[in-house]
Amino acid sequence: MKPQLEAVVFDWAGTMVDFGSFAPTQIFVDAFAQAYGFELSLEEARRPMGLGKWQHIEALGQDPDVGPRWRAQFGQPMSQDDVRHIYDTFIPLQVERVGAHSDLIPGALALVQALRRQGLKIGSTTGYPRQVMLRLMLLAAQRGYAPDCTVCADDLAAGARPGPWMALACVQELRIGSVAHCVKVDDTVPGIAEGLNAGMWTVGVSLSGSPAGWTLAEFEQATAADRQAVRERVTPVFQAAGAHFVIDTVADLPAVLTQIEQRLAKGQRP
Repeated sequence: MKPQLEAVVFDWAGTMVDFGSFAPTQIFVDAFAQAYGFELSLEEARRPMGLGKWQHIEALGQDPDVGPRWRAQFGQPMSQDDVRHIYDTFIPLQVERVGAHSDLIPGALALVQALRRQGLKIGSTTGYPRQVMLRLMLLAAQRGYAPDCTVCADDLAAGARPGPWMALACVQELRIGSVAHCVKVDDTVPGIAEGLNAGMWTVGVSLSGSPAGWTLAEFEQATAADRQAVRERVTPVFQAAGAHFVIDTVADLPAVLTQIEQRLAKGQRP
């Protein structure tokens, strides 16, 4: 069977680095507290995960739980000035602390090395702004992970997820012949939507990402029943979002890529 896949486009936090995607979630909690003395839970902070960070803050202001508490505390809905102040508080905290959550997810490096041996290109997109990614990319490269391109949430005038623009920027930069020969891998619903809107195959990551919310230690200590319970909670969310496949972590991706190659060989498209 002649290989047809050309590239895999990975998300960053929760997919390739930062098991459980804790760097952005905890810092959202801290930024709301530092900027306005407003209490936000980790669970609430996770809900819009995958969006650009500015859009993430806007979404939290409209959240059915967070929004009414904000109005009760401040007497009015969250304004764009409020969003800017929280964002401006968030960014330096994120740059400062992203290094503490920069470890590669187990199996990620071996996967990328195997993909490169097969001739595939490696793209990446992220909800992080470029300012944060400059730090994270340096740390990841020191650990052996350096994708061929990285597109950040604030790079493009058109915007970020759930639109297709970051993924399509990867297609352009990597000079991909067909979007149907690309696979988008992400741990968030907006990231899956990004891949679908770009015309790519999409793979949701259920156990290493934000929806599961496990640390690596918790994942390693979890029983088979614990893991299955999380799969049963997270997988339907990805399936409802349109994901073509759902895996535990990126270490499980090779078997899915084989299935995609088989589908392409039969003339199927995403």
